Amino acid sequence: MKKRVVLVLVLLGLISSCAENGNIADSKNSSDYVDPFIGTGGHGHTYPGATAPFGRVQPSPDNGTAGWDWCSGYHISDSIISGFAQLHLSGTGIGDLSDVLLMPTNAAVDLQRFGKTRDSLPYTSHFSHGEEEASPGYYSVLLKEPNIQVELTANDYVAYHKYTYHSADKPSFIIDLGYAVNWDKPVDCALKLDSDGQIVGHRFSTGWAKNQKVFFVIQTSSPIVGQSLIGDTLEGGNVTEAKGVKAGGQFFFKEGIGSVEVKIAVSSVSIANAKENLRLQGIQNFEETLTNTKGEWRNLLSNITVETPIDSLKTIFYTSLYHTQVAPTLFNDTNGEFRMQNDSIAKTDFQMYSSLSLWDVFRAETPLLSIMDPNRLDDMVKSMLVYYDQSGVLPVWVLSGNETGTMPGYHSVSIIAEAILKGHDAFDVGKAYEAMKKTMMGDEQGLEAYKEFGYIPFEVMDQSVSISLEYAYNDWCVAQVAKKLGNETDYGYFMERSKAYQNFYDVSSGFLRGKSKDGKSFHEPFDPKASNHIEDTDYTEGNAWQHSWYVLHDVAGLIDLHGRQEPFALMVEQLFTEDSDLSGHNVSPDISGLIGQYAHGNEPSHHIAYMLNKANAPWRTQYWVREILNTQYSTQPDGLSGNEDCGQMSAWYVMSAMGIYPMNPASGEYEIGSPLFEKTTIKLPNNKTFVISAPNTSRENIYVQSVTFNGENVATTYIRHEDIMAGGTLEFEMGNTPNKLWGVQTTTK
Repeated sequence: MKKRVVLVLVLLGLISSCAENGNIADSKNSSDYVDPFIGTGGHGHTYPGATAPFGRVQPSPDNGTAGWDWCSGYHISDSIISGFAQLHLSGTGIGDLSDVLLMPTNAAVDLQRFGKTRDSLPYTSHFSHGEEEASPGYYSVLLKEPNIQVELTANDYVAYHKYTYHSADKPSFIIDLGYAVNWDKPVDCALKLDSDGQIVGHRFSTGWAKNQKVFFVIQTSSPIVGQSLIGDTLEGGNVTEAKGVKAGGQFFFKEGIGSVEVKIAVSSVSIANAKENLRLQGIQNFEETLTNTKGEWRNLLSNITVETPIDSLKTIFYTSLYHTQVAPTLFNDTNGEFRMQNDSIAKTDFQMYSSLSLWDVFRAETPLLSIMDPNRLDDMVKSMLVYYDQSGVLPVWVLSGNETGTMPGYHSVSIIAEAILKGHDAFDVGKAYEAMKKTMMGDEQGLEAYKEFGYIPFEVMDQSVSISLEYAYNDWCVAQVAKKLGNETDYGYFMERSKAYQNFYDVSSGFLRGKSKDGKSFHEPFDPKASNHIEDTDYTEGNAWQHSWYVLHDVAGLIDLHGRQEPFALMVEQLFTEDSDLSGHNVSPDISGLIGQYAHGNEPSHHIAYMLNKANAPWRTQYWVREILNTQYSTQPDGLSGNEDCGQMSAWYVMSAMGIYPMNPASGEYEIGSPLFEKTTIKLPNNKTFVISAPNTSRENIYVQSVTFNGENVATTYIRHEDIMAGGTLEFEMGNTPNKLWGVQTTTK
């Protein structure tokens, strides 16, 4: 017996030693590292609830608190849950959705208090984060006052709730269709208990999405034996239907019941479609669905394998990868139908998407999808073209089928260009180019002035510099597609327009500044640290320090304006080392995650560190990328330095941690940074693999000494998309001191 004990101890010691040196296979799968609570604190604005990858429904807890940090319905600082709605936004800066709120309880409640602010709601409950659990496809919490355990899961179309009543006097649940927070406002609601025992109804609302229609069906595993309804109008012989802005009800189960499963399916089209979604997608029970959805997440997240002995890095990486696969969200029903903003019903034979946060995701999210899941990128492009068919212009920011017009530029143009330039042809390329050109030749959102002056003068509209810079990049994208299609006339025209940024350059300060209609006068007074949110500003959610680098498509041209590479590089360095003071009477809350004046918490800064590659200073890129990776992400709830923005904040981490980043997304070039992991293996959709190997990377070894691809030296600071998709190995030799020769190109300047 003693010998066996000694042998076991020796083996345990060897295993421990191997594990410490990273030489033993990881017993966890990729999804085990995901922590959905990352991003629910600070200004991350993510939700912790359940969803399938890119799923139609997102059942999640709602605190019932109004405010910017509750845009997803939940914030880690809260201790009260008001219910569990079925639709949620991931990381946006505007709050909406939280539709079809359910909440289990064990006592009759006062329905007259439905649809009010949280302090007046009769069904809220305290909870403890210590009794809360979340993982991909699953959420659980104990509601303290009613002593009810709530579990959530979901598949593509159906939200699943499971309520376990530990002390049930009157086991029941409420539906409050009048519940609303932030921008959301119900305008017409109805619900009734159908003859087949299902609860059906609708919730129409306005807010960020001006015309949102949600039809729903709810099915319970145990019969409903009683109900109480509230509404402006109550109908039926035994009051079986409620209608009105604040329609709702309480539905009772038989006393003594232990647990109940509740399935909720939604549709933008009709109750009939919601029922069909439930019939086809709600076949399984809670546990079966949970198992399948967890399997989906496990398979999806395992498409990228990272190797490092530091578990916290795996947690940040795989949580980031998880967040990149949450949005955009599926919008059409199982029969292909969905509702447009003008209330017409359209139908597609592909996955139609909404929650298209294009100003955000064109930067790194769609480039990541182009590697991991190019078919999904195709469906996103097809979705944009459907919205174009209805409105005559490509979308800006789509929520629930509604164009919100949020954020500057037309980055549907950027994403379509990226797809075409990367060889995608699963959609009508000719039509796509027509849509790009027509959109950019329009007069809306400042384009009329942009075409007249070659830029938008500050007298014409606020955010003139930022909007012009967005259009300049959009123009470059149109030009590249025109060139690919052999249209030299359009190529020349849009390339000339893409130089709009040059109009704003102030040689005396080095900043891009608001310019007058006269083409000579800059906007005065000027303070590069000044920021005003949305109004009375030349910049979008930022200041001159953050927006003077927004020339993704022509870094060489911007460097020329600065005179030489070195002064350009020094000013970029100053961006990171300047003090973080901000001025202005209404400083944008989106300026967060500051390193000097660099604001990682908002997207316009995301490419800047990689610009130093183009200034023959790649070691500076490597230094600042590592600084951002190390300081702007963590395993804590406030582990995102700004809004998650439907996957972009996390996509930056995923790409940068692997060691590559699409500084100019449509170019097909991925700038080389500083890989965090000893080895990253990407399973490509063509059954090939792309490996990034950096065996001696560490917290100290952040500098690239040399790079090879499939054994051949890489002298440039980028790798092309087609090389990645062909498969192979990108090998890094890392060190603790800069190699100021690698990646440096011979130049006369």
